Amino acid sequence: MRKQRKRLGDLLVESGLITEEQLQTALKEKSDGQKLGDALLQRGYITEQQLIEVLEFQLGIPHVSLYRYPIDTKLLSLISKETAKKNLIIPLKKEDGRLFVAMADPMDYYTIEDLRLSTGFQIDTAIATKDDIVRAVNKYYDIEDAFEEFLAPDAKDETPSPQIVEEDSPVVKLVNQLLSNALAEKASDVHIDPQETKIVVRFRVDGQLQTERQLPKHMQNMLTARIKILANLDITEHRIPQDGRIKMNIDFRPIDMRVSTLPTIYGEKIVMRILDLSSSLNDLNQLGFNKVNLKRFEEMIVRPNGIVLITGPTGSGKSSTLYAALNKLNQEEVNIITVEDPVEYQLEGINQIQVNSNVGLTFAAGLRSILRQDPNVIMVGEIRDKETAEVAIRASLTGHLVLSTLHTNDSLSSITRLIDMGVETFLVASSVTGIIAQRLVRRVCRDCAYEETASKREVDIFAKRGLRIEKVVRGRGCASCNMSGYKGRVAIHEVLTVTEELKRMIVNEEPFSKLKETARKQKTIFLLDDGLLKVKQGLTTTEEVLRVALME
Repeated sequence: MRKQRKRLGDLLVESGLITEEQLQTALKEKSDGQKLGDALLQRGYITEQQLIEVLEFQLGIPHVSLYRYPIDTKLLSLISKETAKKNLIIPLKKEDGRLFVAMADPMDYYTIEDLRLSTGFQIDTAIATKDDIVRAVNKYYDIEDAFEEFLAPDAKDETPSPQIVEEDSPVVKLVNQLLSNALAEKASDVHIDPQETKIVVRFRVDGQLQTERQLPKHMQNMLTARIKILANLDITEHRIPQDGRIKMNIDFRPIDMRVSTLPTIYGEKIVMRILDLSSSLNDLNQLGFNKVNLKRFEEMIVRPNGIVLITGPTGSGKSSTLYAALNKLNQEEVNIITVEDPVEYQLEGINQIQVNSNVGLTFAAGLRSILRQDPNVIMVGEIRDKETAEVAIRASLTGHLVLSTLHTNDSLSSITRLIDMGVETFLVASSVTGIIAQRLVRRVCRDCAYEETASKREVDIFAKRGLRIEKVVRGRGCASCNMSGYKGRVAIHEVLTVTEELKRMIVNEEPFSKLKETARKQKTIFLLDDGLLKVKQGLTTTEEVLRVALME
């Protein structure tokens, strides 16, 4: 008699990985044709590793980690790179007329049948994570062979040739491969650093830079020219910084990149910021706000007027929070206009203006014009000078809600910064309704997390902030997090509501320490405290929190 196979959702609930409530939410919200496993992954309820372990049990198909798997490279000719990437498969080994293949979806019978017909082997499958397969495909199907004549030192082609636009030329393949690898590693930025004798390519993954590869110096001109052509920059200009954008499809996903070039003594340094359009967070509930902070933030953005500021250094997730807030406010009866430099994510139903200083369209000029367009909500990409600050403040005092960002260390410094720009104190006090400071910390990898007793130093740090801690969670390091113990990032926030008492103190130009004391009395959760609460929840580690938030 055939054993009744349990459904995936029931297995996940039984093994305690998700709750019944999470299962029902995922089933209700998943799009047509989307697999339940993918819907659960998208919402962050489970990790890919956990899903694979349950699938292995449910389907009776073994799972394999490709991190150090001895893949037989002779078999790669059986499956083309395009097929491997599109169907997320990679051949592992062959034995007695059977081909062993790792697949992200071992239930994809069409692909298995296609493989059987095209290779002539019986196909045996194993499950591997998507990330694992993409990494392996990029590593083993490497196009180093195509570079051999290109890498030869005597091929010193100092002038960019027509090769830089031909699809099958080595430099085009190299750039595509670098971008493909960056996506597979979930990098946020690609740095191409020219040095005296070589070019170093580095990826920023979860906020940390790591060297991806080193290339010979003579490839520099062609590499730079290729990226400039993609970004519509002037390839003949090497003396001044340039900014551009690249929009292209890589591995069947739409990718948008901001490109910045900077002349250094060894040539132009290029940084590409990857805006992965498929993974942008547009839901406030997914940004890692704790309940108190989320309630305060939502109260700020539903007010009809006032300025809400989001502050933090470059790369602290300010844009994601801004866009999530706009998404929440984006209703048919609300007119939202933004002025940004550059427009990062394009949102439907929102009027977005791109700053262009060459023709005099600055933040301040854009803002003035916006006010004649009868807006309800205005988003200013960044307040950089007194003029923009004053126009934004006037807009908020005349019945508009203004959202914007500033570069400061914490929420209270924003008030000092605005006054320092030359804005009158009474204007700051009457217009600013709330300030959110935020940072990103790396999240402990859920696949290799383990509990340990908190060290004496950690207990002391928590005690100073009036908290207790006994156990902390750390990552051992595994294949899915590249042995770092961290995978992904989570935001920590400081949400300050500007109350009547604070407004009075700002007008009276009270010292910073008094403002801080009042904020503390109002039960503001400071960055450090929110970080430590996330350590208690097992989301991150004390080292990560102290890296971004200062002890007082």
